[in-house]
Amino acid sequence: MLTNIIDKFSGGPVGLETLAASLSEDSDTVMEVWEPYLMQLGFLERTPRGRITTRRAYEHLGRELPGSLEDTDQGRFTGF
Repeated sequence: MLTNIIDKFSGGPVGLETLAASLSEDSDTVMEVWEPYLMQLGFLERTPRGRITTRRAYEHLGRELPGSLEDTDQGRFTGF
């Protein structure tokens, strides 16, 4: 799911229904199973605009951080 958000949606934000469709998964499963786990690990945040990956997610996956994450203390995407 994290690589999907990074690769297809530039790290987010992406809405629940769009994300679920891109994963060929039911939105309830994404929201009730995947999201809580990834949020607990600090890899995903839920914002009013959609789901976003965090600095920790990029580091865990060995991905280069986008400029918007390099300059933040909390690792949130702030380039809205």
